[in-house]
Amino acid sequence: MKEGQGLVFDIQSFSVHDGPGSRTLVFLSGCPLRCQWCSNPEGLELRQRFLFSQAKCKYDKTNCKRCLKACPYGAIRPNGDGKLHFDMALCDKCPSHDCVDRCIYEAARLSGKWMTDDEVMRAILRDSQFWSQGGGVTFSGGEATMQKDFLVRLLRRCKEQSVHRAIETTAHTKTKDFLEIFDLINFALIDCKHMDSARHKEKTGVGNELILHNIATLANSGWKGRLVLRIPVIEGFNDDEENILRVIDFMNANKLFEVNILPFHRLGDTKWSQLGRSYPYKEFEPTPKDRMRAIQDLFLDHGVACYVDEELA
Repeated sequence: MKEGQGLVFDIQSFSVHDGPGSRTLVFLSGCPLRCQWCSNPEGLELRQRFLFSQAKCKYDKTNCKRCLKACPYGAIRPNGDGKLHFDMALCDKCPSHDCVDRCIYEAARLSGKWMTDDEVMRAILRDSQFWSQGGGVTFSGGEATMQKDFLVRLLRRCKEQSVHRAIETTAHTKTKDFLEIFDLINFALIDCKHMDSARHKEKTGVGNELILHNIATLANSGWKGRLVLRIPVIEGFNDDEENILRVIDFMNANKLFEVNILPFHRLGDTKWSQLGRSYPYKEFEPTPKDRMRAIQDLFLDHGVACYVDEELA
């Protein structure tokens, strides 16, 4: 950690997802979960990660050797097929990443940039003139609550500027910190990946007790914001009727009325490859539309407003 700064691995402008209106999305690094289908693996750890894109590398076309000459550890070498091979175990631990500065094609890069409050606020307020009515900023990740102090400072500054504040979160954080953060939040999307703790841990690395406790505590705290549960629909994991009915029972018990279901996609595959890792869900197909409709109908039949994909009412 760098004192007074936060690690931001992306800022996206003009998003119409993850909250009402047009929004600026700020992605903070670090996450306590290890979801096997994660689409942002470069943001899982609270440190910069090295990525290499073979598709952007021009070694085979131009015989560029800038990164080869820059690497002091011999971690880069040509393959027999005329492409470069990076020893990712060495690259991920490299203290300098000289190859990143030398690569003119952006094939080698670092995820994440240490930023001050002022730098992030400039990016947010720069976009504010383009937000539609109800727009604002959404903090995501990774898991934004992992950088709690940095996040709270940004939320307070956004509140001072009358910026609408949303968060997309796993809710896996200390309840005290969770409630302190939500005191500054207007709108929330909270993941609900599986109702069975053992199954949840099998695919995410953690149980769900703290997550469900935080959701229930927030829902019964008198918080005035809007809360939408979000379920990434994963075939063979959480798309069965039994699990959906348990979600509905949990929502009814805590007077929650809105859920957003997201179809599985393989958008994270490229990033896993750039980190030198194999994507566990590489062979899985996107969730069929008829399965999404069936899950939506189940929620609707039980009086729960259910939004499919990233559309929110």
